[in-house]
Amino acid sequence: MFDHCLYFNTVALGRQLERIWTEAFKPFDLTPAQAFTLRAVLNKPGMLQSELADTLQIARATATRAIDGLEKRGFLTRQTTKRDKRECEIHPTAKAMALHASLDAASGAVTNRLKMELGDGSFDRFVDQAKSINQQIS
Repeated sequence: MFDHCLYFNTVALGRQLERIWTEAFKPFDLTPAQAFTLRAVLNKPGMLQSELADTLQIARATATRAIDGLEKRGFLTRQTTKRDKRECEIHPTAKAMALHASLDAASGAVTNRLKMELGDGSFDRFVDQAKSINQQIS
């Protein structure tokens, strides 16, 4: 019935990927959304909240909630910028930095597993196509 439905098939795939990434980040007691948020900030300490939202392709309000949760857990801090007191830079704490390599390794392990199951070429083509489609319909 839904063989040719982009919505149905991408959502079904999304649910499967959510389960896989949830399992990968379970040892850190982080959801996939929290882990990807944390990884983004670890890769660019001091990014603005608006940059984080753009990086993760989420609404600014969603980014704010993600930061709030990670800040409460001691992973992130906010610092107002010198140029505009309304802007906040997001910085990882020592607790977050201690997880950096392990989070990247867990993520890499999932990527490698999926590349093995799908084949490198299929994996890379699909990611490229998904990004292209996302840009085209935005």
